[in-house]
Amino acid sequence: MSDELVEILRPAAGGGVARMADGRVAFVRGALVGERVRVTVRERSSTFVRAEVVEVESPSLHRVTPPCPHGGVGACGGCDLQHADDAAQLAWKSALVSDHLRRIAHVDHSIDVRRPPSPARGSRTRVRAAVDDAGRLGMRRFRSHDVQTMAMCWLADPRVAPAFSEYWPDAVEVELRALGDAPVAVVRRHDGSTTVRTIDGHPYRGPATARVAVGDLHYEVGPTSFWQSHVDAPALLTERVLDLAALEPGQRVVDLYSGVGLFALAAARVVGARGRVIAVESSPDAVRDARANLSGSPRASVRSAAVSARAVRGAVERGDVVILDPPRAGLARGVVPALADERPSRVVYVSCDAATFARDLREFLDTGFSLRHLEVHDLFPMTEHIELVALLDTDRPRGDSSH
Repeated sequence: MSDELVEILRPAAGGGVARMADGRVAFVRGALVGERVRVTVRERSSTFVRAEVVEVESPSLHRVTPPCPHGGVGACGGCDLQHADDAAQLAWKSALVSDHLRRIAHVDHSIDVRRPPSPARGSRTRVRAAVDDAGRLGMRRFRSHDVQTMAMCWLADPRVAPAFSEYWPDAVEVELRALGDAPVAVVRRHDGSTTVRTIDGHPYRGPATARVAVGDLHYEVGPTSFWQSHVDAPALLTERVLDLAALEPGQRVVDLYSGVGLFALAAARVVGARGRVIAVESSPDAVRDARANLSGSPRASVRSAAVSARAVRGAVERGDVVILDPPRAGLARGVVPALADERPSRVVYVSCDAATFARDLREFLDTGFSLRHLEVHDLFPMTEHIELVALLDTDRPRGDSSH
């Protein structure tokens, strides 16, 4: 199939939607709504194609020159929206979230995407870099295993820049982490082993964990434990979770998918000595960090377990406040029905994926919960991704699925 001229009709995950001459739907990367663009097809199926823009014949007023020199056709696949101005990026994300809610959760909800305080450039404190055959760092090209090497990732914390000038032999991936005072490189080798090195490739002899401040709280975060990637995310999400949870001294809180205890530690301080916080996490490394972080909170405990219906029933009691922050795949099967059985007073759900959130939301609504509040934060600038924070409660009878 040769290059083809198409018109972009609406946003969608994976690119703007167009219609090819043969009737197939096209998801076009690098386009904006209303544009007429010439595209080259990268992937075909019987019903749709994936394509990239090679020429813009009728540009949108919201089109800008991408700030990063490593993007473009067939190049770095990391950023989807560098060609869009701020207003267009927010509108694109708002449309995607609204579409997922409508199609999957059957919920119509107005979406206002909120910008974080920090500028996009340099805002990522964690970057997973691929390694080419020569040992140089870069990013995978769009829908490819090939590596686009680069001098620096535009979104990354500038403290990780030296890593892009080094060679990383025998590495398949290098995660650059600018947490705390000393940035490090977590090197994953071909044999499956992992080692920690300095950001310029030398043996690392510093502390085993990074000490990260979030307001006046401090967290120990090991090199393989999850931590939010945007520099503003830990403080912003903690503030929003606590606000929606409306915790009071003496309250009981269950933090599912708790990671290193970001929300659990903040909650423990609010509920105090008369309250109780139970954190549930499956990653052994994160459990280790969470126990260290919560060691000064005598009424807080960490359970090493996968979040499941059984774990919910063993941790949650009627009237609890539950915090959920699952991975991109969303909640495990059985978790929502188990929560519905235990009847917590409130659930605060933090999600990094609108589609799986919408799937889980539909199940919450069908099992007696109400959606009381939903907000969307732009914590993945220059990409289609977002962070959602929702408040659900159980103030209505089972079986009433109104919202």
